Amino acid sequence: MAEAATDADQGISHPDTLTKYKVAAGISTSVLETVTGWLADGESIVELCKRGDKLLEDEIAKVYKSSKAKGPSHPVTVSPGSHVTPYTPLVSDADEAATTIKAGEVVKIQLGAQIDGYGTIVGSTVVVPKEKGKKAEITGREADLLVATHYANELLLRLMTPPGLVSSGTEDEKKKAAAEKPPTQSKITALLEKLAAIYGLHVVQHTTSWQFERNDIEGKKKLILSPADGAKGEGSADVGEVWGVEVGLSLGSGKVKDLDKRSTLLRRTATTYGLKRPSSRQILSEIVKKFGTFPFSIRQLDDERAGKVGVVESIRAGVLREYKPAAEADGSPVSRLFTTIAVTKNGITRLAAPPPLDLEAVKSDKKIEDEEILKILEQPISKSTGAKSKNKKKKKKPAKKAAAAAEDDDDDDDSSDDE
Repeated sequence: MAEAATDADQGISHPDTLTKYKVAAGISTSVLETVTGWLADGESIVELCKRGDKLLEDEIAKVYKSSKAKGPSHPVTVSPGSHVTPYTPLVSDADEAATTIKAGEVVKIQLGAQIDGYGTIVGSTVVVPKEKGKKAEITGREADLLVATHYANELLLRLMTPPGLVSSGTEDEKKKAAAEKPPTQSKITALLEKLAAIYGLHVVQHTTSWQFERNDIEGKKKLILSPADGAKGEGSADVGEVWGVEVGLSLGSGKVKDLDKRSTLLRRTATTYGLKRPSSRQILSEIVKKFGTFPFSIRQLDDERAGKVGVVESIRAGVLREYKPAAEADGSPVSRLFTTIAVTKNGITRLAAPPPLDLEAVKSDKKIEDEEILKILEQPISKSTGAKSKNKKKKKKPAKKAAAAAEDDDDDDDSSDDE
């Protein structure tokens, strides 16, 4: 259930807030790992999404049991091949429901959980194996895609780290580094496009990272990569903020086209409107109660068929925002990684992150030799602190144990050493 809390947002400097983010992140990454393990040749996408949503709900129910202000922050989506936007088909649409994944296909998984309005989202790109639990052999262009996306993500996180935050050297050197301006969004795009070109790829047009705020995954600031139609981002990451960082690359042009498919992924906006149809009001009431202002799939409503009709008036009135299905314009496979980060005084903390790529198993015959890019990739994203080392085992405990700790004592900050 996603009822909005009434107390003020205290920010990540408050131990309770960071703990809630961490618990939500633990659930998100755990469910991502499980859903990834379900992938295999011939698996139904809609069934994977349904099972994943059920698992996500079950795991959320185990934490903060006295609270109703929690729920999914993003439904489980499984996006095949060239799909750019998260894909969540409906059971009642026969053609869409029949969609399956194939061995060797590049798919993107995305999902998230929120506690008390503090949402985390995580997404990864996987090559589908022939059998469940097995690893697909990844070579050729698919290897180029995954390796390049890994480095693009690492590059983007370093470019988003506030200047001077993790600098070493003398005090004068640190002050000089801190006085530098953060790279412009056009500079960030240029560097990522340069990296992508090394692997013969393109950045996916209009890939957007957002500042996360309480009950809002699209806050005041945003960073747009390879923007189209004159779109512009706004602001850069600062200490005390949480961001959802997205990077996407394409084996094709990187250009995006809308698909002739129903919009099944929606999100409530801040717009208010007196809906005329009783069915529209009923569906909106269910949406507010279950999902608050976080994204959801029509498939998650109590009555999917009624939901398809009931959301129409709200979409037209701007009360609901639809995420229109889109894909790579030339049909080529695309990748996407999504990481939720916290920017603390010690640098960037990955709250919910995709699993690191096994660079020993997935190899590309291409190599980064650009000195500017290599220099940035060598930089850390956070300072190493004694407290972090001391609590290393505690930080790595399973999500369920972290959640249990939070349930026992909501005021306990089990990860303040990351600040």
